[in-house]
Amino acid sequence: MDETYRTLVADLLAAWNDHDAVRAATFYADDYVGIDIAQSQPQHGPAARVHILRSYVQAFPDLVLRGDTLLEHDRAVLIWEMEGTHCGRFMNVPPTRRHIVVRGVSVLTFSGGKITEGLNIWDAAGLLRAIGLLPQLP
Repeated sequence: MDETYRTLVADLLAAWNDHDAVRAATFYADDYVGIDIAQSQPQHGPAARVHILRSYVQAFPDLVLRGDTLLEHDRAVLIWEMEGTHCGRFMNVPPTRRHIVVRGVSVLTFSGGKITEGLNIWDAAGLLRAIGLLPQLP
């Protein structure tokens, strides 16, 4: 099963890098529940993932996502890095044209060949620093 999940995560990353929200949504179960530290509410279902991907691509049209995957039983831990240029409104911030690199970790739980749960922990403060909204730390 590990190779199945490894392939699924690789295909999900490919969908993100192709900016294909519809294809990315196919990896999520209808009853998917996701927690993202930057979102005020949990995300439910594949449609929520379509919305998230589209909002990132709109804000960072050259978005590239890279990652390494660790697998255990029915879970994958994706240690990722996102890179892009802030060219569209994001988190209610107008475009700054600044280049960003943000790191994070996503814990994905699988059932029936689909992602049923997601926990996304990432450096939101680092993103805000990169686009000039927070001061650089010494």
